[in-house]
Amino acid sequence: MDDQTTGREPDAETVSPPAAVPPLAGFTIGITAARRADELAALLQRRGAAVVRAPALRIVPLPDDADLLAATHTLINEPPDIAVATTGIGFRGWIEAAEGWGLFDELTECLAKASLLARGPKAKGAIRAAGLREEWSARSESSVEVLERLLEHGVEGRRIAVQLHGAPLRDFVDSLRAAGAEVVEVPVYRWLPPADLAPLDRLLDACCGGALDAVTFTSAPAVLGLLDRAEQRGLTADLLHALRRDVLPVCVGPITAVPLEELDVPTVWPERMRLGAMVQTLTAELPERSRQLSVAGHRLELRGQAALVDGGLRPVSPAGMALLRALARRPGWVVPRAELLRALPGSGDDEHAVETAMARLRAALGVPRLVATVVKRGYRLAVDPAPGPAPDPEGKYGVAAVRV
Repeated sequence: MDDQTTGREPDAETVSPPAAVPPLAGFTIGITAARRADELAALLQRRGAAVVRAPALRIVPLPDDADLLAATHTLINEPPDIAVATTGIGFRGWIEAAEGWGLFDELTECLAKASLLARGPKAKGAIRAAGLREEWSARSESSVEVLERLLEHGVEGRRIAVQLHGAPLRDFVDSLRAAGAEVVEVPVYRWLPPADLAPLDRLLDACCGGALDAVTFTSAPAVLGLLDRAEQRGLTADLLHALRRDVLPVCVGPITAVPLEELDVPTVWPERMRLGAMVQTLTAELPERSRQLSVAGHRLELRGQAALVDGGLRPVSPAGMALLRALARRPGWVVPRAELLRALPGSGDDEHAVETAMARLRAALGVPRLVATVVKRGYRLAVDPAPGPAPDPEGKYGVAAVRV
């Protein structure tokens, strides 16, 4: 018999004390990195996240790069007045490639005569590892700081070698040329689309389909690689919509974020451009985006493909999460079965699919009374009443015939 009709108070429901839940448990995060993907995945998984890995690009092997070889010969034949090292791995790779070509001595000799500027400590370390010495290093690790120093000291008539880091530094190079410098761009490592596009397509579909909670980028070329693939598949609008609303884009630094910011996609990045710092930023930001409700005397939190009930992790199927999100969009209000049916993926027009999925959702949550059945109407989250006047039972909560 229904508790409302008898007037009895329902028995209190309790949940076993939850074990400590990792901060990213329940969230699914995409990784687009080509390098250090294993390290990044391990950092995220250690914090409880599920990971979808799909390199958005591949790197052209340096010894095979004819453009890099041509730029190296150009600088050896006509040495620069100034050389800018933008990344440690890039500068080190350039030196190693030159050694493989038998050009190590010639390249380091011409660079030793130039004023060497480093964009940060990693680039500075690579310069010193080559037996060279930098004249100056940017404290902020920013290309903007390097550019400001160059323009402040004057570059008119100077020949400047700029080591690129995977993508053209358009504003940087254009500003130097506008100030009268002759710029030689050194494409130390170049990016191409991945040889196997299937993983990238799966990540793209997951992002557009709401199966990802965040996607990480460790380079601007990775951003461009994902955007290019979305354009090829006609999914640009869907991808941008997802990144602006439902999927958190996390970048390793502001340079990586530029292609997204130019498309009005808000991003987050750490103060220090490091993988560990990026993961810490993600760990702080993503749980803040989860939906938290007080329901039937319990604390319910929706995150990714799981729910937390009183702090305990409750894995939920995709169908169950679709229902739970639909209910949470209007907490406490009756959601008709027809509307819930539309929210269920691949359910067709069988309303029994809602009942089946709802039964499984209640079982997964471990507290059946979180979702109440409103007879002949639908379902609602049994949210705890806020302080103040009682709601109209014929409005928000529907008719009095409610069972759980």
